[in-house]
This record gives sequence, structure tokens and C-alpha cells, in this order.
Amino acid sequence: MSNRLDDQGKGLERRGRTDRPVRADAQRNTDALLQAAMAVFAVSGVDAPVREVAVRAGVGVGTVYRHFPQRSDLIAAVFRHEVDACADAAPVLAAEHGPGEALARWMRRYMDFIAAKRGLATALHSGNPAFETLPAYFQKRLLPALRTLLEAAAAAGEVRADVEPADLLRAVASLCMSAHDDGPGPARRMVALLVDGLRYGASPSGDMRSGHEQPSRPAPTLSRQSKRAKR
Repeated sequence: MSNRLDDQGKGLERRGRTDRPVRADAQRNTDALLQAAMAVFAVSGVDAPVREVAVRAGVGVGTVYRHFPQRSDLIAAVFRHEVDACADAAPVLAAEHGPGEALARWMRRYMDFIAAKRGLATALHSGNPAFETLPAYFQKRLLPALRTLLEAAAAAGEVRADVEPADLLRAVASLCMSAHDDGPGPARRMVALLVDGLRYGASPSGDMRSGHEQPSRPAPTLSRQSKRAKR
């Protein structure tokens, strides 16, 4: 099989031969390669030997090069594959859990994506033209997924309604990066605190549905805090 495969967001298509479906065994090989590459990149970086990726995926080195002739092809496909997995998790979580819990679980899922993405960071910011479209792909897939979860949680009165998805994505990424050297534990705790903070100022669901939003309880002012300190 000499056709090259590339992840285009909603599935892997043959370059130049999109009229025929990808064989099941070829699809399994590609999925295994992408998962193996992500695991290898997260530990050893994107310059890890191709043979290491092939061994982890249980395929030959030739299979890797048939699917991804250039290393940049593999890196870009891994990134899109991980973005898709994170975005696709949103409706699944929404169907299995309540709005607030679905949002919290997705935030943890996104945190795992950020942690895995560290192995790709150097390549993605290298200026290679092969990666120019990836930031836009990230925004296109993840912003709508998070927005849907936020709107559902806000409508249910479980989080405040003035949170922008882009701000939340940046906040989680910043928390994860700041705790990079301390392992995943601190990042998980900080993200959990961030999710708890989204609940402050949330409106009861009944008030949101009726259009009569009640004002949230104001945060303590500096003067109030000073009075408490003097007591």
C-alpha cells in the first residue's frame, strides 16, 4: 500500500484517492501509529527514532513511512488526532453526565491533552510551514466543544455565564505549563480549583430560563476584610 494517509480532522483520507474507503487494517495501523507516536513524543520528544514509534505500534518501519513519508507529516497528524479526541469527548461526556460534571471532566481531559502536547511543543513552534495550520485547527475544534459544555452548565445554573471558552483554554494551559516540573498532581489540583471558581456567581437555573437573572453575591470588599482582621 503506497498511498499516503493524513489526518484531516474528521477522519483519515487517502491523498488523491478519496473515492475509496480506507481498509480496516490500514485504519488500525494508522490509529496505532498515532497513539504510539504520541506516547513516544511525550517521553522522548519529536526527534525520537522512527523505529521506536514502529516498535511501540507493533508495525514495521516501512509502514510508518508509507503512511507518513516525512516526520512533519507524522507530527501534524498526531496533533490533529489528539485535538479530535479531545473535542469528540465533549458530546460523549455531556450524554453521560450532568452539565457541571461533564464540564469538569472535559477540563481534566483537556489538561491531559496539554500534558501530552509538551512533546510536540518544540516542533509546533519551530516555524516549519507544515505546522502553520495547526493553531487554527486547534481553535476550530476545541472552542465549539467547550462552548457547548459551558452554555449547558450555565443554563443549568452550575457555572457563571460570563466565561469565554478561549480564556478558559488559555487558563488551563497556563496552569499546566507552570506545574510542568512538579508532575501532574499540582496541575490537577489547580485545574480543580479553577473549575470550582467557575461556580462562583452562577445563577439558579430557573432564573436563567425565565430571563430574571438574580445578582450574584458580591465578593468581600477590602474594607470588609480589614474589619474582620481587626476583630
